[in-house]
Amino acid sequence: MVDISTVVPALVAFAISAAAGPFVIPFLRKLKMSQTERTYGMETHLKKAGTPTMGGVMILAAFLVACLIFLPGHLKTGPVLFLTLAFGAIGFIDDYLKVVKHNSDGLIAWQKLLLEAGVTAIFCIYMVFGTGISMALRIPFSGGRMADIGFLAYPLLFFAILGTVNAVNFTDGLDGLSSSVTIVVALFFIVASVLLESGTAPAGSAVLGALLGFLLYNAYPAKVFMGDTGSLALGGFVAGMAYMMQMPLFILIVGIIYLCEIVSVMMQVTYFKATHGKRIFKMTPIHHHFEKCGWSETRIVAVFTAVTAVASLIGLLAL
Repeated sequence: MVDISTVVPALVAFAISAAAGPFVIPFLRKLKMSQTERTYGMETHLKKAGTPTMGGVMILAAFLVACLIFLPGHLKTGPVLFLTLAFGAIGFIDDYLKVVKHNSDGLIAWQKLLLEAGVTAIFCIYMVFGTGISMALRIPFSGGRMADIGFLAYPLLFFAILGTVNAVNFTDGLDGLSSSVTIVVALFFIVASVLLESGTAPAGSAVLGALLGFLLYNAYPAKVFMGDTGSLALGGFVAGMAYMMQMPLFILIVGIIYLCEIVSVMMQVTYFKATHGKRIFKMTPIHHHFEKCGWSETRIVAVFTAVTAVASLIGLLAL
């Protein structure tokens, strides 16, 4: 029998997120919380200028309420809740600055990195001392074996969390892309949590429901964007779930799309500087490369989501 805490958070979060749309979207539009498209970006995206952003508040509100209902009986969801909300708050600040200044810069890079590092440090302390979760890592395809790498686990945690959060942020570039991909990733973590009895399933279920409700308004053509408020929060969720289940190495499998997005940017920038102007891809992150190749947004979202689904099945086998 399926535990009620695995299903109900999804239903609650979906109901809240879906019901919030007709109220939040007009409110954001009234406050002129609209997307500002870079003039040097995709030309086809210029028509999206004016679409309300910061829709991630819908995801966060639904996630928070659904998680709090089951938090007393599932204390291990606490660190995931914290990391998701904290990174969402950083994204909110970034989005707010973009709207106020009417540009696409937001927080300066060092400011964002400093805030993200601080949140990561607090999460690490919370996880280790508040829940007793060890820093040992579950090794994929090893039959459940764990690896204890000692002190190196701490710098790895910072690298994994900051890398994941920013990779998910890069993935949020097409209508419904980050939402659809992360829905599949959340489903993977729910199943893995149930199989491993980790006690974190309610958090995964809450994000699943919140994103399904948000996707009603974020699917092409999007009526609202999640902004950094949503994308950074989702990155925090993915990293938080992975670490609470001692599965950060599995992000390389189930988060293959996130990985491709951020690696494509790193490759492009490095090659561009090394060759004084030459490019590997037509445009990065890589979903824009496929757009330049003539793929529609809906096709890219469908393919990337399907790839994530296959990767998640492989991830389950890796358990």
